[in-house]
Amino acid sequence: MRTKFILAFFLAISAIGFSQKKALSVAKKAVKSGNLEVASEALAAAEGQLETADDKMKAQYYFLKGQVMSASSDKSLEKIEDAAMAYTKVLEIEETSGSKKYSVQADTGIQTLRQALIEQAVEDQKAGKNKEAADKLYLGYKTKKTDTSYLYFAASNAVNGKDYDAALKYYNELIDLGYQGIEDRYTATNKETGEVDSFDSKELRDFSVKAGTHIKPEASKTESKRAEITKNLALIYINQGKDEEAIKAMEAAKKENPNDPALMQEEANMFYKLGNIAKYQELMEKIVANDPENPNLLYNLGVSASRLGDNEKALEYYKKALEVKPDYASAQINIAAIILSGETALNEEMNSLGTSNADYKRFDILKKQKQDLYRDAIPYLEGALESKPDNVDAVRTLMQIFYQLDDPKAEDMKNKLKALEGGN
Repeated sequence: MRTKFILAFFLAISAIGFSQKKALSVAKKAVKSGNLEVASEALAAAEGQLETADDKMKAQYYFLKGQVMSASSDKSLEKIEDAAMAYTKVLEIEETSGSKKYSVQADTGIQTLRQALIEQAVEDQKAGKNKEAADKLYLGYKTKKTDTSYLYFAASNAVNGKDYDAALKYYNELIDLGYQGIEDRYTATNKETGEVDSFDSKELRDFSVKAGTHIKPEASKTESKRAEITKNLALIYINQGKDEEAIKAMEAAKKENPNDPALMQEEANMFYKLGNIAKYQELMEKIVANDPENPNLLYNLGVSASRLGDNEKALEYYKKALEVKPDYASAQINIAAIILSGETALNEEMNSLGTSNADYKRFDILKKQKQDLYRDAIPYLEGALESKPDNVDAVRTLMQIFYQLDDPKAEDMKNKLKALEGGN
């Protein structure tokens, strides 16, 4: 029956000549009855003379097209985009013509599509389908380009989905738009729990304060996401072997925020990943100068100094980190490792000695020097175990040292090691 209806419709058109108004009327009735196939055919017939149609008929055409595309059982991104673009066209036409006949419904249609995209993107994220989530969020952005948060989250998902080409496109678009991602944050203290609660809007927060459930209303702004975007851009360029682009991306960000400590740290990390440890060291020293009581920065300087072969400088930074944070286990472990690294040269010399009296005397001197190294390392290893008792490497190293020193603590470390390794 439906086929006969379509055939009768087109026969009627061919008999009386093309009637765009009639085609749109048929499409409207078909949409209302849920007959999307007939509606699509009618819209295809009306499309032929769309350029010569007046604004009223154009707006109706795109509105009906939006309805047909959004109602399709095939929820492909292509059809969702077609629907959103059709509704957007309605808004553009009626904004120019001054008419508002379809604008409210078209705007509602766009919002419904965007909400569906968000829900689908969230489901994709939960399922680990970040690339698919990024595609949907980017389409959400295209349907309303004033909402740049969709573009930001699309870029983040593209990174997580390892779709780096898409991520580059989205991040660069954010930069071209001057995106900062700074948002208003509204909070108040919950009278019952004493905790600070966040609210989606100032109105909701003020309502809770008036209702008496919250006190101490406050307003603040979130930090700019510019440093994060720049960092991700640089990391993507590094991943793709585009070192020059990575450096340029960081330089551009520095011009906007020359004193941003987060950006300075990311620049240092970038050079570390590029293998330019000397530059990393230089930048880290500047960062530490601005924050000399930060143990993590001092520790990182120690690591880079050690990689550059300057163990004396590394020890200096590690010990400064311990002054600020006495229980910094990683710094203690690294100090012990540097101290014990001196054992290699001693062993090589001891192994090269002969059997003369002079050689025996030299052997005893070297043996004592080794034992002194062990004793110097012990406090740092024991300190690390106080804060991290399950550090297997520290336990094993202490056990070996105590055996070398004929210290009865060796058995304690042996038993502890067995317990940590499950009795093996």
